[in-house]
Amino acid sequence: MFKSLRPMLLCGAASAVIAFSAPAVAQTRSFDLPAQPAVSAIPAFAKQAGIQIVAPAGQLDGISTQAIHGELDRKKALTTLLQGTPLVVSSDDGAVVVLQVGTPAKAPAAAPKPQARVNDDPLEEVVVTSFRESLAQAKALKREAVGSEEVIVAEDIAAFPDLNLAESLQRVPGVTINRDSGEGRQITLRGLGPDFTRTQLNGMEVLGNTASGMDNRGAVSRTRSFDYSLFASELFDRVTVEKSYAAEQDEGGIGGTVGLSTAKPFDYDGFKAVFSAKGQNNSNTDSVTPRMVGLLSNRWGDFGALVSVAYSTNDSNEYGYRNWGWSQIKVNPANIGPGVSAADAAKMESGTIYAPQADTYSTWFDHRTRLGSTLALQYEPENGLKLGFDALYSRLTNDRKDYAMAAGGTNALTGNVSGTQVLQSAVIQGNTLVAANYTGVDMRNEYNTESDSTDFYQTVLHGSDQITDRLLVKGMVGYSRSDYELPYFDKVFLEAKNQGIGFDDRTTMPVNTYSFNTTDPSLWNLMRLDTQANKIINSYKNAKLDFEYALTDSSAIKTGFEYKRFEDEGAQYNNKVFYNVPADRAIPASTKYTVPYDTLVPYIVGDVDAIYKLIGQTRDIENAKFLSPGSDYHVTEDTKGGYIQYDLDTDVMERRLKANVGLRYYSTDLTSAGSVNSGGVLKPVTVPHTYSGVLPAANLAYFVEPDLVARLSANRNISRPALSDLQAAGTITTAPFGGSLTIGNPDLKPFTADAVEGSLEYYDGKVGFVSIGAFYKKLNSFISATTVTEPYSATGYPLSFLLPGQTGATPYNVSQPVNVSGASIKGVEVAVQRDFDFLPAPFNHLGMVANGTFADGSSPAIINGKSYDLPLVNLSRFSANATLYYETETWGVRISEAYRSQYLDSIGGNGNVGEAYEPTNNVDFSAHYNVTPHIKVTLEGLNLTDEHIVQFTDLTAHRIEVNTSSGRTFLWGVTCEF
Repeated sequence: MFKSLRPMLLCGAASAVIAFSAPAVAQTRSFDLPAQPAVSAIPAFAKQAGIQIVAPAGQLDGISTQAIHGELDRKKALTTLLQGTPLVVSSDDGAVVVLQVGTPAKAPAAAPKPQARVNDDPLEEVVVTSFRESLAQAKALKREAVGSEEVIVAEDIAAFPDLNLAESLQRVPGVTINRDSGEGRQITLRGLGPDFTRTQLNGMEVLGNTASGMDNRGAVSRTRSFDYSLFASELFDRVTVEKSYAAEQDEGGIGGTVGLSTAKPFDYDGFKAVFSAKGQNNSNTDSVTPRMVGLLSNRWGDFGALVSVAYSTNDSNEYGYRNWGWSQIKVNPANIGPGVSAADAAKMESGTIYAPQADTYSTWFDHRTRLGSTLALQYEPENGLKLGFDALYSRLTNDRKDYAMAAGGTNALTGNVSGTQVLQSAVIQGNTLVAANYTGVDMRNEYNTESDSTDFYQTVLHGSDQITDRLLVKGMVGYSRSDYELPYFDKVFLEAKNQGIGFDDRTTMPVNTYSFNTTDPSLWNLMRLDTQANKIINSYKNAKLDFEYALTDSSAIKTGFEYKRFEDEGAQYNNKVFYNVPADRAIPASTKYTVPYDTLVPYIVGDVDAIYKLIGQTRDIENAKFLSPGSDYHVTEDTKGGYIQYDLDTDVMERRLKANVGLRYYSTDLTSAGSVNSGGVLKPVTVPHTYSGVLPAANLAYFVEPDLVARLSANRNISRPALSDLQAAGTITTAPFGGSLTIGNPDLKPFTADAVEGSLEYYDGKVGFVSIGAFYKKLNSFISATTVTEPYSATGYPLSFLLPGQTGATPYNVSQPVNVSGASIKGVEVAVQRDFDFLPAPFNHLGMVANGTFADGSSPAIINGKSYDLPLVNLSRFSANATLYYETETWGVRISEAYRSQYLDSIGGNGNVGEAYEPTNNVDFSAHYNVTPHIKVTLEGLNLTDEHIVQFTDLTAHRIEVNTSSGRTFLWGVTCEF
């Protein structure tokens, strides 16, 4: 929505022109412009020179300008810029420069000769604020990069019905996303999961966490995975995804680096005001919620200020089927009815058959509120000094209401069958119970209300000074913090005893049948109350100082130093109170009601507020008495680093060559504080750890032809271990059929990878480009999990941590991260963009953007003592994006598709080898109509096919765990710009 280039139209009697303007200042200015297409170079030059430039519309296509750097006389700089192009200065009064197409000025002997695309059509008005133009600008930036990178500019981000930044990023080649509550959340880049992608905001590294309302998706995020759902996409005017690594970049992010940039006042010629208001609705809810964006920006000579605000609320309802997992069960002979064959009865008695744990129908309603605001100040006097201050605040809140009905009561289907349950029929395929009917099952329903929030804020002070014609000094200091809080997680369990249930998991959407009236309140009594609280706080302090010295007009040496301090801490509190020992507690009918949102079948739940008030349950539990065993931790990382890099931009064999080569050194001091098991007692401990390394990197871009670029990169980089893996703690998750114990490892070494990649990219003026590239990464040091299922008593942890009814013989899934031999990943990326201007009218307004990625990689995993070679977690072998658009000066429409093939979510557990998601294919739609030059109306649709999220466990048996619908989302509104 917000453009960094806003030309105004000057229409004469004979033709239309484009004017790029900025306030007039002195003739000598500091310039820093790479060689690039004229359509982006001329407005950038106008801004840096402080003049107005009038250029012929429609005739800039295919023209490339020269690079200019340093403190130069404005007229001399313009002459250098236009060398070798057909553009000449027809008039220059010191404030306004008029360009026209004429005889090319003589270029330096070694410079390549760009060929202008001839345009014989009459000049016409061109408004450079379109989706096409945003693609052209992004393409120009990609073309000028030395390493492999992708760029999204502001109009591009806002051109799709993206509820948050994660969904904008899914359109980048090689980027896939996971989804939760109907929105994108985290990204995977080139097959490497969210922990392998480093996120920078306004030049400094940041981290922000949220949570999922579903246990199967990890619930609270305690990793380095940045949750892009924190931010509305409208807050940013540029997103850069750097896939290759250079020594001047911070270490970290083997997958790549996502750089987020908020809008700045000097992005605009002067005053700018934008306001957008939309309504949105999800097909699984009845409400219409608002989405609003506003921006104000102005410049006063050398000073500029900008403020933007984005606010939205969104109601989503994700519902469907889930179970708690699959594990081997043993059915006592007395619990097998006459309808089960002798052969199947023997299998069920053997303890070798896998069965679903508590087949469940569930609903997750979420009222989400997202508020974001930015402030940018810039001061750029004419002496070469540049100062800037950026601040961002974002708040994401989720008010969830989660419902479930499960075969999980006292006599449940959550492990061995030895109570009142009777297996009446069974269908066994291989070693999996895929369908069955039971009687005598105690059913359990759940209703929990939870309210969580993430407050993220950042402040950055940055500047540069052109000390001499050759020496440039840059610096930055910044601070960011993310506070995740879940102060209220209140859950009520009701139980209906001695009921019948059947399940059939042979279809993608499993089917449950019930022999009783699930909406009869008289059958349901109080079983248990759970209260939980959670918090995660992380922060970054960052300082950088960089020097760039121009050795010659074509080469420079860069060096810099950095200090970074990262802190992460968290804790979880629980209070579980049981009311079904020895019998369920009766409660008034007024404290029960039927689930009020979409669900696969209706059923009764308990009113949380009414029952908490009736029982007097404690809700304020954030104190030591209720601290969950081993969940409190504090991780601190102090990193010092420095680099030296040589940059080159010259001609070889009359063709342009851009390159860099350098080394980066880093040293990290890690301290992990928490609680570890010692003799059956948790004791506080602090574990220090230090590691360091040298990271070489080299990148090259050779212009085989002016429009054909070959790239080659080689580097070494690291990714630091997940924060949950570094905890000096053992975290216990209990469940009726057992549970899990995850033990941290503060002595983990970081992931280390050697990478090489290459690509060929052809740029066809403004109308299109095509690229093909290949990459290979060898992870020399990799972190995987060892997983074993064993009796709880074998872990050595206190029996007091167990649920009532559990003993030391209860099986627990115990896992711990360890460094293992390396993994690897390789892949191929293809991308194409093309305006169909060669077609006859009206089809010449069509265009297409498409990309596809194939990636293959594996890593070792140890499950129950056996080693497996599994696909990398979060790796989809195939991913693709395609957008077909039709755009005129007054209206436009786009339809976009994002495909992601099957991918692992974890290495599995309870003997299941691998836990994964089935392929997804999401379709989005966007349309707009320009009522006036300043007013635009929009209609957008997200997930038009209501693509379900399907999760399963065990790659061979393919046992379904989750199948949910999140519905279709529609948005409509108006945008005003002045």
